[in-house]
Parts: sequence; C-alpha cells; structure tokens
Amino acid sequence: MDEAAFIAALRTLPLHAGARGLHDDVAQLEVGGETLILTHDSMAAGTHFRANADMADVAWKLVASNLSDLAAKGAEPVGVLLSYTLGTDDARFLKGLDEALTKFAVPILGGDTIAADGPPTFGMTAIGRATYTPVPHRAGAVVGDAIYVTGPLGRAMLGFEGQPDYLAAFNRPHPRLAEGRALAPFTHTMMDISDGLLLDCWRMAQAHNDLTFQLDRATIPVADPNRLDECIRWGEDYELLFTCAPTASLPVPATRIGTVIEAQHGLLQLDDAVLDSSIGLGYQH
Repeated sequence: MDEAAFIAALRTLPLHAGARGLHDDVAQLEVGGETLILTHDSMAAGTHFRANADMADVAWKLVASNLSDLAAKGAEPVGVLLSYTLGTDDARFLKGLDEALTKFAVPILGGDTIAADGPPTFGMTAIGRATYTPVPHRAGAVVGDAIYVTGPLGRAMLGFEGQPDYLAAFNRPHPRLAEGRALAPFTHTMMDISDGLLLDCWRMAQAHNDLTFQLDRATIPVADPNRLDECIRWGEDYELLFTCAPTASLPVPATRIGTVIEAQHGLLQLDDAVLDSSIGLGYQH
C-alpha cells in the first residue's frame, strides 16, 4: 500500500469522532471544558534525515514538525510524548531536544525508549490547547475566499542542498505558533505546508465539495524564483496555508496567492492549468 491507500483502510476501522474522519493532521478532544489538539509525527533515517545528520538537528526538527500541526489549529502547546530508538548519538539528540523544548516552552510528558537493529525511527505526539473555537479545519472555505501563505516557500529545499543562507530553514525550522493563534479567529480553513504547497493545497481542496482552489503563480512567494515549480512542490517549509474573507484585516504578514472559486474541471488550478491529481504535486510516502 501507499500512504493514501493505508489511510483509506484505516477509515474502515472504528474511529473516534475527534479523529475527524482522518481528514486532518490532528485529532480534537473535548475534555473538562477544554478543546485539546493531538498530533503525531515520525522521522526515519534515510527518509527524513541523512545518516550523517547532526542528531541535535533531528531532535529539533521532530519537535518543530509536531508543533507546526498545532500551529495550524491555533493551539497552544501543552506537552509532548517521545518515542526514541537508542544508539544514534543519544547525547546530541538530547541536546537538540532540550534546545527545541526550551525555545518553544514545551515540556516532556513521557514516552517510550527502545533499542533495535536497523535505521532508527523517532516519533513524537504533541498535545495542545485550542485558543479559539471553532478550531480551524481543512474544510470550511467558501466561494470568494482569498488563499494565503505566511512566508516564502523553497527555503528548506535550498537548505537541504547545502546553500548556507538556508541551512537553518531545513535543519531547524520554526513552527508558526504565534501566527496560528493570531490567525485562528480569521480563517475559514488552515493547515501547515509540510509536503509542498501544491499537494497540501490539493488536500485542502479535496476536503471540500464543489470548490476549486485557484492559485496565481506570479504571486506565490518563493526563495528562488528561477525554481518556482520545485519550491512549491518540495515541502518542509512549515508555513501556514489558509483561506479567509478577502476583506479581512490580517493580524500577521501573509501573501495572497489565490482565490477559492466554484468548482470547475478539478480541485486545483495553477493559473489556467488544471491539476486533477495529487500525483507529482509534492512529497508522498
């Protein structure tokens, strides 16, 4: 199975209402008058980081990728649970973990540690507290909404390639936690960009009925305009993608990159080109 087929199979199993049908990156639970947001991300050697990567950077990125999902829901982090495979420069991992948790003011709640053969895989569950309800969802856009992104895309790609000015964007990204909390009251739908703008925008459009997300290539902010097509497909930028009323006075800087229109020939358009499949739009397992 590929990733999409496996998730589709999971939807046939008993699901909690808070899972939102597995159509989002997080689960939502109502507990004692609070709305809790739960998410889980994993990283594997050879897929998410090189074998010679600094494990301090790996730890930081594991924290940041989870917190980015909370940011997309306007949530305030409560804590994290760590799943760790021993044996890959544990001291450096702990250093990076301490740096990330301190930077983002997030405590450890617990987790699990194992020893195993083969390339290591690390996992983390992040728990957050919603600061605004209704919590932003992938669905909720309406015809006429403006489509926005919080920052330039492609910086992580250039960092992965070793360009000095962008190394931090790949190794130590910063989740848009403050921006997500500020934007939550204004957005109709919001998610983070982890797998590429086109793929994540296609997923957002897929969560709706009878809508097309139309993007304007010339307005999309990218780190290298000469490589725009790569920048909007590569992913790991952890910027926020959202829609809201075009008249909204946004509380944080963001760039309008398109408009939600009535359904045409596909879910997603880039200028006049119809992108009628998720294949080739971004990173998929």
